[in-house]
Amino acid sequence: MSMNKRNFAKKARPGRPDRKSAGRPAGRQSGRRPEQAPAEPVQAAAPDRLEGRNPIQEAIRAGRAVNKVWVAKRSDKPDAALGRLIEQAREAGAVIMEVERTVLDQMAQTRSHQGIIAQVAMHEYADLDEIIAQLRQENVAPFILILDEVQDSYNLGAVLRIADAAGVHAVVIPQRRSAALDAAVAKASAGAIEYVPVCRVVNLSQTVARLKENGFWVAGAAAEAKQSYREADWTGDLAIVLGSEGSGISPVLKKHCDFLVAIPMQGQVNSLNVAVAAGVIIFEAAAARQNSGSQEEGPA
Repeated sequence: MSMNKRNFAKKARPGRPDRKSAGRPAGRQSGRRPEQAPAEPVQAAAPDRLEGRNPIQEAIRAGRAVNKVWVAKRSDKPDAALGRLIEQAREAGAVIMEVERTVLDQMAQTRSHQGIIAQVAMHEYADLDEIIAQLRQENVAPFILILDEVQDSYNLGAVLRIADAAGVHAVVIPQRRSAALDAAVAKASAGAIEYVPVCRVVNLSQTVARLKENGFWVAGAAAEAKQSYREADWTGDLAIVLGSEGSGISPVLKKHCDFLVAIPMQGQVNSLNVAVAAGVIIFEAAAARQNSGSQEEGPA
């Protein structure tokens, strides 16, 4: 990440300490028959494939290039919804190949291809600097989510779905030890992968440090934190860091956080799935930012 340093001096807010203090207190059927095709050998985790009707439809809506579509041979009973999707893909320029359902089963990375798999343009990662610059030009306070070593594709996809619903502006993942944007992520995101910018960086700690230099407050979710997520100040330029369910945020990255928050637990299980934790914290932050007008504040 090559973020240009900008001098965004924060106005003093009642109860908000500077960065040296220990923590930060409280304060979004076709009539044409597809041609027959033999089975093709494919890679199980191909990053240029989408599986299932909703991910493919959202990709078409978002203008993503669809090169080829494999569809299961239809039975005597026509599937009108699938037929409409095939026509949309054909109109988008895709070659339609009709195959046996067993072929799709062999191709699929997920267990729910719903009779259709598409070969699409590789998903492009976004540039975090450009996103932040655009938001500040629009006088919008950036709301960023950082995921530390979330390696399960389903969890990453679920978090993208949550981020889209809560209005997070970008999700940041590391280049290594993280799930990539593949068919399983697309399926789990229910199409949100087409709308939430995902930025992949070499070093999360350096990225967080540069965000702080550029006026961001960085919050980390940690089970041992003394402050509840309900008590935190979520306003202003904000980045929230979440770790994997097994190990949480790495110690090095945790040290870069301005403050840590925890989700109070009442039962016997002492941790939550990362997607569940993301939903709890992100929607709390989104509601607080909306109520405070932080979404339109921008740098002070």
